[in-house]
Amino acid sequence: MDASAIALKAGIVGAGGAGFPTHVKLASKANSFIVNAAECEPLIEVDKFLIRTRANDLVAGAVEMASAVGAGSVVIAIKKAYKKEIACLEAAISGYKPPGTDTAVKKTPEISVFQMRSFYPAGDEQLIAMLYTGKTIPERGLPLDVGAVVDNVATVLNYYDARDGKPVTHRVLSVTGAVSNPCMLRVPIGTSVKECVDAAGGCEPESSFIMGGPMMGKFYDLSEIKNLSIKKTDGNILVLPPGHKLRNMANLDINKVKNRVRAACIRCRMCTDLCPRYLTGHEITPHTVMRNFYRIENITDNKEFEKAFGSAVNCSECGVCENYACPMMLSPRRVNAYVKLRLRERGIDPTRDMEPHKREFFDERLVPTARLTARLGLARYAKHLGNELTELEPAMVTISLRQQIGAPCIPYVSPGVEVSASDLIASPPEGKLGANLHASINGIVEKIEQDAIFIRRSV
Repeated sequence: MDASAIALKAGIVGAGGAGFPTHVKLASKANSFIVNAAECEPLIEVDKFLIRTRANDLVAGAVEMASAVGAGSVVIAIKKAYKKEIACLEAAISGYKPPGTDTAVKKTPEISVFQMRSFYPAGDEQLIAMLYTGKTIPERGLPLDVGAVVDNVATVLNYYDARDGKPVTHRVLSVTGAVSNPCMLRVPIGTSVKECVDAAGGCEPESSFIMGGPMMGKFYDLSEIKNLSIKKTDGNILVLPPGHKLRNMANLDINKVKNRVRAACIRCRMCTDLCPRYLTGHEITPHTVMRNFYRIENITDNKEFEKAFGSAVNCSECGVCENYACPMMLSPRRVNAYVKLRLRERGIDPTRDMEPHKREFFDERLVPTARLTARLGLARYAKHLGNELTELEPAMVTISLRQQIGAPCIPYVSPGVEVSASDLIASPPEGKLGANLHASINGIVEKIEQDAIFIRRSV
């Protein structure tokens, strides 16, 4: 079975958050295979933990995935500040033995560690590919456009395990922020998010929660996480204390955002000057979008609309503009996201620049991760979590049928059926993009709803 078929059968998707089906990437051809080990957002610990505890497996899995896409080099991209993790990787590379050999292979250019500065968003696959290859990816393009395939640490380890017939049934994640005991957990897919927070010692009643990191993660309240379960793409639960400014900003209605922009935007263009996509050479000018946002409902001509708002299509929604750059604490990211929907509704698709070039001041304007963490009001929660791993065994799992880019899965099972962990329980519609789903515990299918399969553990 080739690598793409292994990934398809095991239900592997991008575990860094995007959820793109990995078998599609492994069916492509590239010059370089890059492992994204940059741990992009503040307070996320999972990739560093996995490197410290499974470096040998990571290197072996990456080499096989690189071979599958015909890549001549395996590159593990990581922040140079992660000294312990780099030492683990270098030891694993120097001791790597290809299958069927008896002697260790010395470190060679074909397997290397690519060390980067500690900046946000260092884990953006477009930035990683640009920094390694020296080529900027075309607007709205992919790393493959510059000859690279990028997968994150957890994705590569899922592939390594799948070689032995193990589908994706569990997730290693960190629980950080305003909890009593920040920790690393290994949980079955479908475990309640509330159970994960409780395993970290719980939190204050009015806390709020982010699935992912503080810059690009999704916000929830306590009432919402009681009905939320862990997916293949969930690598971190960040708990915010009551009244945190990030939650207050996320709660703003878009009309209030519009009024604030009209009243408070000082036209300083800091949102543009510090935008990572702008720095790589893409045409994106959030300051122009902000200046025109107050009149968005009044522009009827599509050409005028595109001139005012068209650059928003190149926004990655990384959040640098609103959580770091803007001195008035406005929300360019929220505005860009809103405008992108309006552009799509009007059928406006601005011309792509296929040969952008990094701007000359790129290096001077990168956002330092430590400074960003402090600006977010989260520095007190930055903590090294060590190598201890807590395993949860929930009585019930709720396995979402929407865990990846593409079509939702169709159940193979029905209520009352007994399943074992690793059994196939759902798959995407024939001919549609998606990934298989497997039972994560031994139990009985208690019910199936439109978006989820509920399995209760056997006694």
